[in-house]
Amino acid sequence: MARLAKGTLHWVLAPLALGALLLVASALPAAPFTALRVLAVLSLLSALFLANFFRDPERLLAEGLVSPADGVVTVVRPLPPGGTEVQIFMNVHNVHVNRAPCDARVLRREHRLGAHVPAWHKDSARNERVTWDLETPHGPVRVVQVAGLLARRIVPYAEEGQRLAKGERIGIIRLGSRVDVHLPPGVAPRVAVGDRVLAGSTTLGDLRKTL
Repeated sequence: MARLAKGTLHWVLAPLALGALLLVASALPAAPFTALRVLAVLSLLSALFLANFFRDPERLLAEGLVSPADGVVTVVRPLPPGGTEVQIFMNVHNVHVNRAPCDARVLRREHRLGAHVPAWHKDSARNERVTWDLETPHGPVRVVQVAGLLARRIVPYAEEGQRLAKGERIGIIRLGSRVDVHLPPGVAPRVAVGDRVLAGSTTLGDLRKTL
């Protein structure tokens, strides 16, 4: 059974407690039974949805540089002067806990506030985001967590200067969103547009370069 992501238990307990209270209230004499039962069911369904959304399963790590996010690959394109950008779109059914793609040290973590247009839209460059610049044995790697239409907060778990193990959790984006990864020169992408990936368990790139 998957655990809940760090700092999200209260999101599930609040509607769960409300639903339970409404069920009790609906049994009281002269209570508006039908209306309270409907509200109770809606609250319990909300708790179930949030428990599923905030799940944080353990993952078996794949070889190479792994995906930092669950979702569907929407972009694979070269970066000047070298390297590759891979964009991964996450819908509300995906796990939204993001992971380090390889062993690394956090050189820089920048949280920029902004808009909340759909993550796939061309104007999403203005969206709220957290940019991670990572120092790795394979060259510089950048991971960008991008908020989407429904995502209203990005919560980072790691700090600047912190050393990360491959697959270690670096943060969570709440609701639909996107994660961009900049692979360094010499790391060949192993995914294509349309591929479904899992954080930690899908190889994103072959590690053919070492310092």
